[in-house]
Amino acid sequence: MSPEIAGEERPREPLGPAEAQAPGGAEAGGRTSRRRWTCSRAQLHKTFWGVAVVLCVCASWAGSTQLAKLTFAKFDAPFTLTWFATNWNFLFFPLYYAGHVCKSTEKQSVKQRYRECCRFFGDNGLTLKVFFTKAAPFGVLWTLTNYLYLHAIKKINTTDVSVLFCCNKAFVFLLSWIVLRDRFMGVRIVAAILAIAGIVMMTYADGFHSHSVIGIALVVGSASMSALYKVLFKLLLGSAKFGEAALFLSILGVFNIIFITCIPILLYFTKVEYWSSFDDIPWGNLCGFSVLLLTFNIVLNFGIAVTYPTLMSLGIVLSVPVNAVVDHYTSQIVFNGVRVIAIIIIGLGFLLLLLPEEWDVWLIKLLTHLKVRKKEETVEGGADLGSGPQNRSRRARPSFAR
Repeated sequence: MSPEIAGEERPREPLGPAEAQAPGGAEAGGRTSRRRWTCSRAQLHKTFWGVAVVLCVCASWAGSTQLAKLTFAKFDAPFTLTWFATNWNFLFFPLYYAGHVCKSTEKQSVKQRYRECCRFFGDNGLTLKVFFTKAAPFGVLWTLTNYLYLHAIKKINTTDVSVLFCCNKAFVFLLSWIVLRDRFMGVRIVAAILAIAGIVMMTYADGFHSHSVIGIALVVGSASMSALYKVLFKLLLGSAKFGEAALFLSILGVFNIIFITCIPILLYFTKVEYWSSFDDIPWGNLCGFSVLLLTFNIVLNFGIAVTYPTLMSLGIVLSVPVNAVVDHYTSQIVFNGVRVIAIIIIGLGFLLLLLPEEWDVWLIKLLTHLKVRKKEETVEGGADLGSGPQNRSRRARPSFAR
């Protein structure tokens, strides 16, 4: 729903287990030691946190989507809900500073930490010009991403919305390839083709009805805005550390409060998004949705500190079956063959996009390792047969040759 910011850059670590050599020396029966796969304590720790992060991302993403659907049954105002939830972005930097005070050995004042994080915007810090040129455009993209997503939930079921939004990763790759001149990868082109094919099949699943076509167009627009946000962020600002990302997201909240507040007011008085009384507003649903969305963005932006980015992305695609189960029991969704195939195709494309750039090198190394291991086992098996009882009895016979 909300586009995430790249976290602190870290050196890449292998996702697979590390190869270790068993102690040297001959074992019983004359066998040489075999190599085995082991995982370091740090990798196990990251994997454990990765599972926790995946569950948290999946729960907050699916929960916010379902809660938005429930909210619209009582409060039909997607833009107002977008504005209300985005205001909570202001809490990012205060929450980050609270964590800094608890964890850091060299504690800084709020003013010192703020000035240090402002260097992210340049030598002059956060000036009025920087605010309007480097922050305001992202505030608009953030609002559009969320609004289009929430508006789509009104039109189509949450399963279709969540799976179609997964196409944003394919759009990010295409834009990065065109704008940022990222490395060309054939497997990612295949993933992008699968995403486009999935969108077409999802449209066909409901028979090209105007209601569903509009809803699908809204989700694709939301995914496109999210992809544009990420690519422009990398192009204009680069990568941000945790404090810088928290400050940037808080600035987006401030931008929303100052400049976007007039739009919900205008929609209310023009009765585009109208409610008869403020007592009729389901404040519990609005606050619950905002908390879930804030949790999702916190975990997605700062989860890299404890686990692998690939594991965090899995939480998004895993929310699709969760939404499908909820829709099956709470709505009249029909999982026909076309819809199921479209979901599988888009999910497969999403997973292909998670492959690292060196996936082919890793695959070759893995196949080479398996081939060498199989050859060693074949040689050891032949040695075992050669050292059997029959062979030993033959060697024990005296030779009569003179």
